[in-house]
Amino acid sequence: MEAFESAILPVMPLKDAVLFPSAITPLFVIRQSSLHALEAALKADKRLFITCQRSGDVENPGKEDLYDVGTVGEILQVLRIPDGSAKILVEGIYAARAIDYIPNGDLTQALLVRLDVGDIDDDLTPAYRRATLTLFERFVQLSDKVPEELYQSIRSLEDPLSLVHAITNYSTIGQKQKQQILESHSLEEKFMLLNSLLEKENQVLEMEGQIVSQVKTQIGRSQREYFLNEQLKTIERELGIGADENQELEELREQIERAALPKEAHAKAEKELARLARMAPMSPEATVSRTYIEWLTEIPWHKRTNEQIDLHHAREILDQDHFGLEKVKERIIEFLAVAKLSGGTKGPLLCLVGPPGVGKTSLARSIARSIGREFVRIALGGVRDEAEIRGHRRTYIGALPGKLIQSMKRAGTINPVLLLDEIDKMSSDFRGDPSSAMLEVLDPEQNKAFNDHYIEVDYDLSQVLFVATANTTAEIPLPLQDRLEIIRLSGYTDLEKVEIATRHLVPRAIKDNGLKRTQVGFDRKALLALINGYTREAGVRNLEREIQTICRKIATQVVSAAEESKSAPRTRVTPAVIRELLGPEKFKESARSGVRVVGNTIGLAWTEVGGEILNVEVRSMAGKGDLILTGKLGDVMKESARTALSYIRSLAPRLRIDSEQIGKLDIHIHLPEGAIPKDGPSAGITLAASLASSLSGIPARQDVAMTGEVTLHGRVLKIGGLKEKVLAAHRNGIRTIIIPEDNVQEIDEIPTEVRKKVAFRPVGTLEQVLEIVLGMTLDPAAAPTAKLEIARKLMGGAKAAGGRGAQA
Repeated sequence: MEAFESAILPVMPLKDAVLFPSAITPLFVIRQSSLHALEAALKADKRLFITCQRSGDVENPGKEDLYDVGTVGEILQVLRIPDGSAKILVEGIYAARAIDYIPNGDLTQALLVRLDVGDIDDDLTPAYRRATLTLFERFVQLSDKVPEELYQSIRSLEDPLSLVHAITNYSTIGQKQKQQILESHSLEEKFMLLNSLLEKENQVLEMEGQIVSQVKTQIGRSQREYFLNEQLKTIERELGIGADENQELEELREQIERAALPKEAHAKAEKELARLARMAPMSPEATVSRTYIEWLTEIPWHKRTNEQIDLHHAREILDQDHFGLEKVKERIIEFLAVAKLSGGTKGPLLCLVGPPGVGKTSLARSIARSIGREFVRIALGGVRDEAEIRGHRRTYIGALPGKLIQSMKRAGTINPVLLLDEIDKMSSDFRGDPSSAMLEVLDPEQNKAFNDHYIEVDYDLSQVLFVATANTTAEIPLPLQDRLEIIRLSGYTDLEKVEIATRHLVPRAIKDNGLKRTQVGFDRKALLALINGYTREAGVRNLEREIQTICRKIATQVVSAAEESKSAPRTRVTPAVIRELLGPEKFKESARSGVRVVGNTIGLAWTEVGGEILNVEVRSMAGKGDLILTGKLGDVMKESARTALSYIRSLAPRLRIDSEQIGKLDIHIHLPEGAIPKDGPSAGITLAASLASSLSGIPARQDVAMTGEVTLHGRVLKIGGLKEKVLAAHRNGIRTIIIPEDNVQEIDEIPTEVRKKVAFRPVGTLEQVLEIVLGMTLDPAAAPTAKLEIARKLMGGAKAAGGRGAQA
C-alpha cells in the first residue's frame, strides 16, 4: 500500500547494503555521483533517497540498475576525508518507492511516494513478536556478531515494524532477502519472511559450530598443521592439481640434467629438489626452492662463445666505431695480442678513465664485437650494498643473486665481455663496502672460485673479460686500482669532433629523426660553429644533443611543408642556419690579446668532466691584514693561497711593494662560479700571479693561462692532467700556456693540431711566471737591501736584550 505523500530527493545508491527505517548506519561516500547527491542534500533538508543496486559490479548505475523501493534517510553527521571522499551517519526515516528516476546534471533525483505497511491482528502481534525474538536471541548466541547492548536495545522496541526492520538490518541475511523484506507491504509477511530466514541462518551456524567442535576434539594443536596439509592434498588430488605438481617436478629434474651442472652444483640442485617434493606446493618455502633451482640451471656453466681474435679485424672495428683515440686503440690491440698468444685474458684488467662523452662505454662494446663475444653491462653508479655484488642469502625474503651472476645469466656464456660501468661511483655504508667485494671479482687468481651468497656454489669468472670505466681514479680505492690498468681518455680536439660528427653523429641524428640525406646536410663550418659557439666540452655528448635538436626542427619543417602539399627544399645547415634554429651562441670567444687587468689571471684545472679554465680574482683593500678566501675552495687550494702570499710578501721589495703596507691590507681572493667546489695545488702560480698583480698594481695579461704548484721558495713543481688542461685552454681561445719545466716531456702527447696553435712557456720559478704575466723584471738590487734591513732589525733586538748575542 502506497501513501500519496510524495517528494523529490537526491539518490544515493548502495552497492551491497540495504538501509531500513529507524536504523542508524555509517556510510562511506566515494563515487562522484554520490558525493554530488550528498552536497545537494546538505544544501536542502539533509534528506536522501538511499536504495540498493541490483548488482554491486556496476560502477555508475542507471535507473534500470536500481531497486524501486528504498529508504528516505536523514544525514546526522558528515566527516570529510582528505582524499575527497566522506563518511556520513544516516538514520532511516521511512520506506519509499521511486515512481521515476530523473537525471539532473551530476546527480540523479527520484520522484518518491511513501510506502505504508498494513497492520496485523492485535492478537497475532505478540505471537509473531515472541517467535521472532526467540530466533534472534538464538542467532545472537551462535554468531557472536551482535553486541549485548545492541541486542537489549532491539529487544526493548515496542513497535513491531521497527522491531522487524532492526533485526533484519543487523542480521547476516543476504542483500536480496533484506530487500524483499523492505519491499513487503504486509507486516505479517515481513514477520514470516524474517522468521524463515533466521531459522535457516541458525541452522547453518549450529552446523558450523558442530564441525568446529568435532575438529577440536579430534586433533590437538600440534597436529593441526599436519591435518590441514593432508586435507589440502586430498582436495588437490580430487581436483587433479597433484598431477600438475608432479609434472613440474619432472620438468625441474629434466632441467637439472640438461644443464650439466658441476658436481657440487648438481648435488645442491638434487637436494633442493628433494626438499621441494616434500613441501606443500603453495607454501612460501616451495617458491624459494623452485626459484633457487631455476637460477642454478639457467646460469651458464660450460657454454662459451668461440672467440676469434684477429688483430686486423679488431683494428677495423675500433676505427669504424671511433675516430682518434690512437693510443687507447693501440693499448687495446696489445691487450688482445697478449690474450691470443697466452690463450686467456689473465693479467691487469682494463679501466678506461676519462670525462663523460668520450666513448668509454662504446669502446668496451667495440672490444666485444671485434672478438665475437657477448657483451653485458653492470651499472655500478650508486651501488652501496655488498649484497648487490655478492647476492643476498636465501634466508631473506625476496633474495636474489648479485649483479655479477645476473649478468652471466643474461650473457648466456661463461666468457662474455663484462663492462663494470662507473666503477668510481660505488660507495659504502653500514650494509658493507661493495668495492671490497670487487677485489675478489677482479683478481684473476681468485675469481675462478667466486662465491655468491645466494647460489652458495663456487662459480668460475676467470674466462670473463672485465672492462671498467670511470671519470676519475680519485674515488677508486687503492687496492682496487692495483688490479686495474688505467687507460686515460682525454677530450677531443675541434677537428676530431668535426670528424666524429661527420662520420657518426650526423648520420645517426638524420636516421633517428626520420630524415633522409637528400633532405639535410651539414657544412664543416657549421659543425665548427656548433662546437665552439654552443658546446664546450671534452666529449661529444652535448654536440650530439644540439645536432639532434637541429634535425628535429628540420623534420618539423618537412612535415609542415608536406601537410601544405609543398615539397620542402634540401636544408644545408650553415652557421647562419644554426643561429636561426638554435638562437644566439652560448659561448663567445672574448678578445684576450692585448687585454690586461689588475689582480685577474687565468689558471687551468682538471675535473671529472675534463679540463676547465679557472679565473682567479684578487682585490686588496685597507684593513687588518686578513686573508679572505671565497669560491668554495678546498683545503689544499687554501694552503696554496697562503703559500703564494707568503712568497709574494718575501718578494715585496723586489716587486716595489711596501712590505709594511701589506700588513695593513685585507686581501680577498675569489674564484668565480662559487657553487662549484675547487681544490688541488696546481693553481699555486695562478694565485701568486694574481696576488703580485693586485699588490703591485701592475695589470696581468688575459691571453695567458697557467698551471703549476708553487713552493714557499718560489719553485714551480710538476702537475697532472696537462693534456686535458691544454685542450681546455685551446677550446677557450687561449694561445699561450705556462707549464712547469718538469711537464715538458708530456707535450708530445698533445694532438699536433693543438701544439701548432699554442705556445708553451716552461718555467722553473715563480719569478719567470711574473716576468711573462706581468711583463716586469724583478729588481735584483732590492733583495740584499731587504736582507740587510732584516739583519739590522735582528741586531737592534739583540742590543735591546742587553747586548747578549752569539759570538763567532
